[in-house]
Amino acid sequence: MSANLTSASDVRLLPLGDAAWTVEFGSTIDPAIHARVLGLAEALEQARLISRGGEACGREFDGIVDVVPTFRSLTIHYDPLRTDAIRLGEALCALAAASGVKPAHGRRWGLPVCFDDEFAPDLADLAASKGMTTADVVQMMTTTEFQVYMIGFMPGFPYMGGLPPALHMPRLSSPRKAVPERSLAVAGEMCAVYPWESPGGWRLLGRTPVPMFSAREAASPALLASGDRVFWQAIARSEFIELEAAGRAGTLDRQQFLLGSESV
Repeated sequence: MSANLTSASDVRLLPLGDAAWTVEFGSTIDPAIHARVLGLAEALEQARLISRGGEACGREFDGIVDVVPTFRSLTIHYDPLRTDAIRLGEALCALAAASGVKPAHGRRWGLPVCFDDEFAPDLADLAASKGMTTADVVQMMTTTEFQVYMIGFMPGFPYMGGLPPALHMPRLSSPRKAVPERSLAVAGEMCAVYPWESPGGWRLLGRTPVPMFSAREAASPALLASGDRVFWQAIARSEFIELEAAGRAGTLDRQQFLLGSESV
């Protein structure tokens, strides 16, 4: 089943197997499209709250088990034994047509990052290729607001938009077999942080001491969420070591890096 949700041809309802729907708002990475994704996610959460309160309105959402926002779509996983797929699809169509953009407030983070050579093996090469100094690149990274579009690839891996065009670079031609955990990286138009050590081909510009994923935080293991905003703040190696030790010991309070919230 596929259906147009509005008169716009770039908004579609698509089946994902027999237990999920994907509502797709476009084909590009764009803040306006992502705002529509978040708008539907917010409207759906409100509808589910109404349903949990026992009201008939929204009961078609009772069987939803997970909601996953991406750059340009929202995937809704449901229990097919508890939910009629066609009714749910029709309800999602109606909700998407009326939801607009997300009116809620996203979190703003000021996250520390160390740009020392040991943590930034690609910083000098990127700067040279752009005719800049490494200080120029660091200044651009720390004066830019990055928006978290989605979490993917691995638990806690944030795909962030907002990288200045002057810093756009393709991935490495030969990926690394092991990227150190918490490495700040860029590729194409995107910025990200590797939560765990893993293979990867993004260019490494620094490292944050703040864990991107922690099982100790049962309510929200991933530090960042879709719709959050991030400001990188340069720190010295000594501060990095101190904060990293606190993170490994489980004594680092993640809330200290919150700057507040703002309209998305």
